[in-house]
Amino acid sequence: MPLPKVVLGGGLVASLFAAPPAEARFGKRSDSHETSKPVHKASAIGAEDDTSKQDDENKNRSSRTTTVSSTDDTFEFNSSASDDAVGVILGALFELMFRGMGEAIGSMGTHQGHDIDAPDAQPERNSLRHAVPFSLRLGMLVSPIQGGMGVDFDLGFDTRRFGVDLRLARLTGRWDTSAYREARTLGELHLTYSPIVREELRLRMEAGVSTLDAPGRLYVAPSAGVSVEACLLGPLDVEGRLQVTPGPYQQLDARAGLALHLGGFMLRGGVRYLNLDSEVAPLGMPLGFAPEFGAGFVF
Repeated sequence: MPLPKVVLGGGLVASLFAAPPAEARFGKRSDSHETSKPVHKASAIGAEDDTSKQDDENKNRSSRTTTVSSTDDTFEFNSSASDDAVGVILGALFELMFRGMGEAIGSMGTHQGHDIDAPDAQPERNSLRHAVPFSLRLGMLVSPIQGGMGVDFDLGFDTRRFGVDLRLARLTGRWDTSAYREARTLGELHLTYSPIVREELRLRMEAGVSTLDAPGRLYVAPSAGVSVEACLLGPLDVEGRLQVTPGPYQQLDARAGLALHLGGFMLRGGVRYLNLDSEVAPLGMPLGFAPEFGAGFVF
């Protein structure tokens, strides 16, 4: 073979081994820029790209986690702030309410002393004690009476001379050897007249009706009484009351004790004697003497 042909053949063979492998393309040219694009692993026809799908899921999960965490933190912050604000507001309201009640109770009682710096001045309402033009009273007394327990509620008011007195008493009797109980409710509604009204003393005459419930029957009877309140020493008063029901059932209710006035608030304690017909008394048991104690308000 002539030398020129040998050289030409050797150059063609060398160029074939040195040239990059050709890409098989149908219908388009090869672009040199396409070689810089990332090449994904081949997958079967109809199968999804697992790597791309996993990356998308990780991104979505990260986005969702971040969003939920931010929302929860904001909600917790707002809820905590709202609770704190509500607590502060309620605390302030309760403080103002109880402080106002305390100041009103301390300053509106009937047992406030005279102004010693101005003895000739016109006495104020709260310094007139039992002679105030109008007073309102309410209270509760508990009495562990013989054979049971008594709880009394009283409500009344006084003008200069006239007034009204309403009382309810719940008596509960129990046998010593049995858990069986029997209860009675006593009621009184009296109109009052005060023939003696002074700063240190008020005497009332009372008249009205009394009631007593019994199994299958309600008694209504006339009732009369007398009561007295007198200043003993400073804010300490002595109290006494007697009430009688002559018939159709007999009732005698007498009590005496002391009352300590702390502004409009009052602490009370003493002794009580209660006698009812055995036919209407709880379990027919005698009542008799018993101590009593309680509290109330006088304005």
